[in-house]
Amino acid sequence: MPLPKRRFSRARTRKKRGHKAFKLNELSVCPQCKQQKLPHQVCPVCGYYGGRQVVEIKVKEKKKKQ
Repeated sequence: MPLPKRRFSRARTRKKRGHKAFKLNELSVCPQCKQQKLPHQVCPVCGYYGGRQVVEIKVKEKKKKQ
């Protein structure tokens, strides 16, 4: 059974793995609120998915200084 003659250096190992980097998903536009969102996900801004509201988004109230 063959064995490696020498240990790979860190630079060579990392050079070999350079093409395995994660790619960012492309963003799609929400048809309801026109904000960018991940595809096949509920819109975090308005809560719509597939043309209907799936999640109710709570509106944060501003605190008044006394």
